[in-house]
This record gives sequence, C-alpha cells and structure tokens, in this order.
Amino acid sequence: MQNVIDIHWWQLVLFSLTLIIPYYINQHYQLGLLKETLISLTRMTLQLILIGIYLELLFELNSVWINLAWMFAMVLVGGSAIINKVQFPKRIVLLPIILSLVAGLIPLMAILIFGIIQPDPFYHARYMIPLAGMLLGNSISSNIICLQSYYSALQERWPEYQAALALGASPSDATKPFVQDALNKALSPILATMATTGLVTIPGMMTGQILGGASPIVAIKYQLMIMLAIFVMMSMTITVSLWLVAKRSISVEGKPQVSLA
Repeated sequence: MQNVIDIHWWQLVLFSLTLIIPYYINQHYQLGLLKETLISLTRMTLQLILIGIYLELLFELNSVWINLAWMFAMVLVGGSAIINKVQFPKRIVLLPIILSLVAGLIPLMAILIFGIIQPDPFYHARYMIPLAGMLLGNSISSNIICLQSYYSALQERWPEYQAALALGASPSDATKPFVQDALNKALSPILATMATTGLVTIPGMMTGQILGGASPIVAIKYQLMIMLAIFVMMSMTITVSLWLVAKRSISVEGKPQVSLA
C-alpha cells in the first residue's frame, strides 16, 4: 500500500472556489443563509486547524490524564451542544444528558480499547480520541432528535397524557407512547445508514483508512466495529437521557416543566 498523499494548502484554497455553487443557490432562492454559512465555514476551518495542531501535540505527549481530560471536555461540549440545539433549561437537562453520554461512552470505549484494538499503551491518543469523537459526535444528533420529538409529541398530545393519568396510569406509563415514538425517530437515521452502508455509501472511516494506505479488508473490519459501536452508543445514550430528562422535567403534579414554545 502507498503512503498517504498529502494535500497542499493552495489546493484546498482552489477547491474552496466550489463554494460558489451553494452561494448561487442561496442567492437565487433567497434562503438567507449567507451569514450563517460564512460563520459555520469560518468556525469549521479554524476549529479543524486548531484541533489538528492540538492532536499533533496530544499524540506526541500521549498522556493518559490528558487524554481522559480531553474526553471529558468532549462530553461537556457535546452535552452543551444538545441543550443549546433543543433549547431546554440547563438546570433540568444538563446532568442527565452528561450522565447518559458517559454511561454510553465509558463501557464501549473499555470494550474497544481493552478487548478489540488493544493498543500499546492502552491509552494511546491515536485510537482513544478519534474513537471517542466518533461515538460522541453521532450521539449528539440522535439525542437532539429524540428529545425534540419527545417534547413535541408531549405538547401536541397533552390531552392524551392527561387522560392516561386520569385512568390511573403513572407519569412514566402515561409518557410511554411518546418515549416509543421519540426512540423510533432517533434510531431511524442510523438504521437507514446501516442498511445502505457498503452498497450506496462508503463510510468516512473506511474511506479515510483506504486513502491512508490501509488494506480495504482491514478498513472494512474497522468500519464494522465503529458502526456497531455507534449504534449501541446511540441506543444507550438516547434511552438513558430520555429516561432521566423525562423524570426531571415532569413535576409532582404530572405537568411538564420544559416547554419548546
């Protein structure tokens, strides 16, 4: 296998000229996304450059405590991103969401690091940080979908919830249909992705490894591993976060304390 082919910065600058296409679409249809697009592109570029520099240092230091601290920071940022997107009060949902991310991340990372990949040393930053990033990154979107779906359904079908309480159901039983609907909606995208992976799409991790010179068979094994881990992580985190958030957001009287309005 050949070594990684480097990309020059001037080539990236030239390639960025393709942004004329989405710019034209935005202007033609008057989408009003120009400012948001510029901010997002600028943030993405700066963040990727900074994280690239930081990861170079992280790989060189390769300290277990620095790696764990970075993972904890990723969990905090991921939890904050979920809360900011769904606009829930932090006092109610921050701790449940953080706990759900940790509950999903720690056991899966332990299995991947100690049971499957077995890097030397076990806390090798080249494996620990990217794996944690992929698991957390995919869990953010699923948690947002799950929580938004849950509270939207609860508000729209509030009389149904009250009727269940009036018939003697507990708040957890009364909210069960909304929980089921939210979990279904949150898991549907990853199920569709898994069903088409390999046939319609070649995933990013597999593509990156192949471009990096790895054998396609090795890349496939890593991709299967990470897809399974992502699915399990998403299933765990959305279930735990929804369970904890639902308990904290329903008052003693059975009324929701969080509104999406």
